[in-house]
Amino acid sequence: MSNLTTRHQHILAKLKKVGSVEVLDLCEELKVSSVTIRKDLKLLEDKNLLYRTHGGGTLKNPYAGDRSVNEKEKINASEKENIGKAAAALIEQNDCIVIGSGTTVQALARHIQPQGSLTVITAALPVAATLIHHPETEILQLGGVLRKSSLSATGSYAEKILDDFSCSKFFLGVDGIDVEFGLTTTNAAEAQLNRKMIKIAQKTIVLADSSKFGKRGYGKICRLEDVQQIITDKGISPHTAGVLKSMGIEVTIV
Repeated sequence: MSNLTTRHQHILAKLKKVGSVEVLDLCEELKVSSVTIRKDLKLLEDKNLLYRTHGGGTLKNPYAGDRSVNEKEKINASEKENIGKAAAALIEQNDCIVIGSGTTVQALARHIQPQGSLTVITAALPVAATLIHHPETEILQLGGVLRKSSLSATGSYAEKILDDFSCSKFFLGVDGIDVEFGLTTTNAAEAQLNRKMIKIAQKTIVLADSSKFGKRGYGKICRLEDVQQIITDKGISPHTAGVLKSMGIEVTIV
């Protein structure tokens, strides 16, 4: 069995070489238990030498920073369009849905072609502006404090309005998906509003390109167990997709 110093040197050397480590690999290489390795990773994280992830550690900061919509919409744009198109196909005739905020749900709004009437509840100004051109679509724009970086409303006014509604689906955009920590955004007030939206919807569908996996925002929205479906792109790792499916989550890869 290797000693503490030797293990830490090995972990840091491997991180420097490949950028990330997996608990199971380290167990085999160092001939110790997973409990020991996880304690080692915790100690190294406490020293600010790495960031722990689900099943390992990395040198990359997993915390998502708050960026403007204009900046975000240029990132993985084609993947977001494909995700939005797949999500739009789930909307049924005479549906009543909730749409969150973010550039991926904006892609959803662009691909919506209502069949019959459609009722949309949203806090996001860009989503409402996109859908207003459909005469058969009724839009309930939530009010409140405008979050400038996401162009969406947050706060108690928006939350109170939701008390009077029940919807079939909630299309949720996120800043981070961590298998252990859950779904997050970079704003606490937006996270709270999203939690309220989850409560009034029969099904929560997360729209997230693969870059969101392994990331964390500062505001926790919910646990992964609270969502029913995730639509993402082919960049998601098979391991992560497998973990999500084992939790009973429907994973749609476009």
